[in-house]
This record gives sequence, structure tokens and C-alpha cells, in this order.
Amino acid sequence: MTPDLSAAVWFKSSRSANNGGCVEVAFVDQIVAVRDSKDPAGPVLTFDAGTWGAFVAAVCRDDR
Repeated sequence: MTPDLSAAVWFKSSRSANNGGCVEVAFVDQIVAVRDSKDPAGPVLTFDAGTWGAFVAAVCRDDR
């Protein structure tokens, strides 16, 4: 089921460079949506909150 993202509030990291090579994230209910900032009408990836949390934790640990 595709979540309704029509009222989503999208944001970029405060550490993003202003070069257009960023992703934007929105939190809607228990879903985290991710899109390319250069193509806001393009495809969106969605993750459940637990999966997103595990991803962020791994990035913070620098797991490769």
C-alpha cells in the first residue's frame, strides 16, 4: 500500500551542501519517505520506522 504523501513535510539535512545532490526525508505516520531533492515529483522510497532507525544507527556507527 502506498502511503498518502500529499501533506508530507520534506526536509534536507542541515549539513547538506547547496549543490542539488541531496535527498529529502519526510515522516508520515510510521513511514519514512525519501526522495531526490532534484526531482520532487519523481519516485519515493518508503521505509518503516524500525528499518529507517536501523539504517541511521548503522550510518552513525559507520558500518560498511
